[in-house]
Amino acid sequence: MTTSHPITAQLDVLLSLGLAELSGRDATWLRAAARDAVAAAGPATPGGVLAVHPDLVPASRLTPLLQRAGRPGFVVVDMTDLDEFVAVPGVDVPDRALYLVTDVDRGDDLRNRSPEEAEPVLAERGRTPLTVNEGISWLLQEPDRLAPDHCFMCIGSRKPKTPTTKGYDARTPAIWISNGTGRDGRERKDAPKVGWCWWRNRHTWLGFASATGRV
Repeated sequence: MTTSHPITAQLDVLLSLGLAELSGRDATWLRAAARDAVAAAGPATPGGVLAVHPDLVPASRLTPLLQRAGRPGFVVVDMTDLDEFVAVPGVDVPDRALYLVTDVDRGDDLRNRSPEEAEPVLAERGRTPLTVNEGISWLLQEPDRLAPDHCFMCIGSRKPKTPTTKGYDARTPAIWISNGTGRDGRERKDAPKVGWCWWRNRHTWLGFASATGRV
């Protein structure tokens, strides 16, 4: 499922959406960062999704760049701490402003499994779960990957509990489509929505987005 768009074209998309303004970096700087990502990947890497590191633009600020049915993306009201969800151990995010995520897949075949159940399956397949920033970055390039009954979780990101308490918050990030009910508001019907689901809950319409690696 991963995008085959050239990296330069992907950066053009991000610039057209306002990445320079959001990041406080000009287009020249961002183009150099994209070239660095390609150079780090090397000629043996067959392209991938150009991911925006959360240190450049955190997920809460990247989400409104998403578009569907003429409506911008939004974060659910009970996830004001979205930017506190970080990459879990074993999910090695490159220390670069922009980097490549290879062979991205929505994980449709894992629908109706809980995050707890899906995590070891991805590991057995040699795949790494996407972080929420990576999931958003993918949809900025391929918005049609978010479709009714075909949405996905980003279990590569979780919120650690307090420094004195081991483990993670039971919420896990997911990206799906608002039906315009409840606190979302009717004006947000069909908009991309960054929210959460419980670690041990199953959903028939949520896959588990993953990749083969990051470079």
